[in-house]
Amino acid sequence: MGRMRAMVLVEPKRPLEPAELGDPVAGEGELLLGVRACAVCRTDLHLRDGELAAGHLPLVLGHQIVGRVLGRSGEAHGIADGTRVGVPWLGWTDGTCRYCMSGRENLCPNARFTGRDIDGGYAQLTVADHRFAFELPAEEAWSDEQVAPLLCGGLIGYRALRMTGDARRLGLYGFGSAASMICQVAVHEGREVYAFTRDGDEQGQAFARGLGAAWAGGSADTPPEELDAALIFAPVGALVPLALRAVGRGGVVATAGIHMSDIPSFPYADLWEERTLRSVANLTRKDGEELLALAPKIPIRTQVTTYPLDQAEQALADLRAGAFEGSAVLRIA
Repeated sequence: MGRMRAMVLVEPKRPLEPAELGDPVAGEGELLLGVRACAVCRTDLHLRDGELAAGHLPLVLGHQIVGRVLGRSGEAHGIADGTRVGVPWLGWTDGTCRYCMSGRENLCPNARFTGRDIDGGYAQLTVADHRFAFELPAEEAWSDEQVAPLLCGGLIGYRALRMTGDARRLGLYGFGSAASMICQVAVHEGREVYAFTRDGDEQGQAFARGLGAAWAGGSADTPPEELDAALIFAPVGALVPLALRAVGRGGVVATAGIHMSDIPSFPYADLWEERTLRSVANLTRKDGEELLALAPKIPIRTQVTTYPLDQAEQALADLRAGAFEGSAVLRIA
């Protein structure tokens, strides 16, 4: 068996460590992938910081994987060697529970998640269930680094956007990787986007306006127009009451993160008049198929800051500090 390079989470709250691991072997129905790029997600940071429990330790993080198929096993015969595929957060479902059988596989109680339960893409090689690997648009349209952020921030952000129905005035709280992509989708659909950044983040606000936002300000600011819906991407519970106050009657506030600090109490009047507060969990393959078909038509442009594999810990630190606009991506091959 060969050896591959990886960056490994040995213990939460400790820096990732470089390691040489045995090459993974594709099991029944799995693809063996040579990893080309892997985008860095705030969920990776939550796992590294111990805010989410890892499925096992040591663990290879990373669930926005772009790779080339090197081989397969069993049923995984429909995708040819060399095909460029993307692997998202949702890595496996049982396919038989009441959620899977009703089109809600994102809620499968037995689901396994890439980079949490299944070793992910902070490595030269990985394996993935062929059912949860998306064939990607041509490399001429998007480089490996550019397409990688679509595989979590894009997909889950897209699912969250769909929860708002036909809301015309849309607020985006936390203008990071996911919001930067969903802003482009919303503008393409003719919506007005109101972007909320950290207070005083003029660079982030200019970034949002450059992507088509009609207005950009701090998270505590009152937008110039009453919103129809708001999506919260920042893991800050205190944003929930602010967003509820910003949306009008019948408005929707959706929280799109997997982890969030506690939501403070707020008056019932902030929720009344048929406002809806809901969470968005994971993604379905249908979400992926829809976004990857739509993205080239817009086209979604991702702004990425690249790091070599051995600087994965620095990429996480920079994400924590808000040191870049858009997305961080590990370039692996």
